[in-house]
Amino acid sequence: MAHICRQLVGIGGSCVGWVGLIFATATNDWVRTCDYSVATCLRMDELGSRGLWAECVVSPSLYHCVSLDQMFSLPAYVQVSRALMIAACLLGVPALLLVLMSMPCIRLPSNYSATVKKRRTQVGGVLFIVMAVFGAVATVWFPIGANKAEHLMSFGYSLYVGWVGAGLCLLGGVVILCFQVALITNPSRENSFFYSRRGGTAREVDRSANHAKTERV
Repeated sequence: MAHICRQLVGIGGSCVGWVGLIFATATNDWVRTCDYSVATCLRMDELGSRGLWAECVVSPSLYHCVSLDQMFSLPAYVQVSRALMIAACLLGVPALLLVLMSMPCIRLPSNYSATVKKRRTQVGGVLFIVMAVFGAVATVWFPIGANKAEHLMSFGYSLYVGWVGAGLCLLGGVVILCFQVALITNPSRENSFFYSRRGGTAREVDRSANHAKTERV
């Protein structure tokens, strides 16, 4: 039961992290740029907000965005961050399906063994970790590139959501992989076989008995 709870915790954390990465990818408040203080920039309509897809101007009475649709003229950090975040969002689909299909409560056809479930869980956990790496690289590289291009004043809420999402995906993936390691190091005794001195062959004993009966000499 403890193993199942740990797997559920890993799946839940990874799913929340995946949603966070999708939210960070879709929103445009990654970094905020300004050459003056926040109050001055708001009054002068010079507080800028930049994301993967648009540049916005923020003021008390105006919120105007311009799409970044010039694909080949964009800086390298914007294009690479886009690719990494999109890849992280897309990897969430097979990762979640693989982990869910390996749950003990899911019954697969008879030709699928327990080994197949374990491999699916391991692949799903690795995919969640890869998602975390992609999200972390994108959310760290983007503000560094924006700071070099123009004056960076602060981080936006989308960037914080991306960091939290990457951390949860990493934590969930590690928990899922540790769950599999625990199962491998502590195998079930349900199908255990014991060696009997009678005939020198292995035979399955009654599950109620925890030891092999040997013949007296």
